[in-house]
Amino acid sequence: MKEYSRTERLGDQIQRELGTFIQREVKDPRLAFCTITGVDVTADLQLATVYVSFLNGDDEQTIADGLNALGRARGFLRRHLGRVLRVRKIPELRFKHDQSIIHGQKMDALIRRAIELDKQQHQQDPDED
Repeated sequence: MKEYSRTERLGDQIQRELGTFIQREVKDPRLAFCTITGVDVTADLQLATVYVSFLNGDDEQTIADGLNALGRARGFLRRHLGRVLRVRKIPELRFKHDQSIIHGQKMDALIRRAIELDKQQHQQDPDED
């Protein structure tokens, strides 16, 4: 069984803290539907890549506006992490849009379409079973 590494623990803690803090304390309307989906911390604990999703839309403008707002709030968010985390140095925060939800929705639509086509084909050719 793989050990739960320090970088994974720190990433999980950053994810929980930022997710809660952004929802409750950050007043920017561009971040009202921002969700932290994951955090990857480098082995030297210097950089944390924060993956985000915006539930109010997946269009490029919404994503760009949200990432811009997070970039502008980076110092504010790091100061908050400095108050609540028990680490010597708070990692630099880099925000990236998490494409996995969009890809998941596309895959779901493809699966539903394939099932529907299969049903239509079985209705047309019931003797071929």
